[in-house]
Amino acid sequence: MGDWSFLGRLLENAQEHSTVIGKVWLTVLFIFRILVLGAAAEDVWGDEQSDFTCNTQQPGCENVCYDRAFPISHIRFWALQIIFVSTPTLIYLGHVLHIVRMEEKKKEREEEEQLKRESPSPKEPPQDNPSSRDDRGRVRMAGALLRTYV
Repeated sequence: MGDWSFLGRLLENAQEHSTVIGKVWLTVLFIFRILVLGAAAEDVWGDEQSDFTCNTQQPGCENVCYDRAFPISHIRFWALQIIFVSTPTLIYLGHVLHIVRMEEKKKEREEEEQLKRESPSPKEPPQDNPSSRDDRGRVRMAGALLRTYV
């Protein structure tokens, strides 16, 4: 069917920075929307127009009658709903991943600088470097990250 490892990694990252309500929301969204759409929707609503009959024999009437009776298919409607509902979450996740990667790069640069400087010179004052991680190693939500979440 597909590779679900990417989705698993994405959800793990989301769970790390989500509240309880956010965790429930993602679970409901993915289980009851995406999995149902991917597993059952094509079989249920896959060929909606084959059994539809029009009351005239005019060419092209069947398509027009069907479009008038059912302006949007169920599969397209569910896909559109999923896109609109999950877009804010995906934007937030993208921002969180960006912030985390920036901090990792900053940490790598600081480690490289520390290795270059074997001993700090007495003239240099010690640098006060506030970390944006909490005691469990997770990124604290402050500044732009907190504003994006709210």
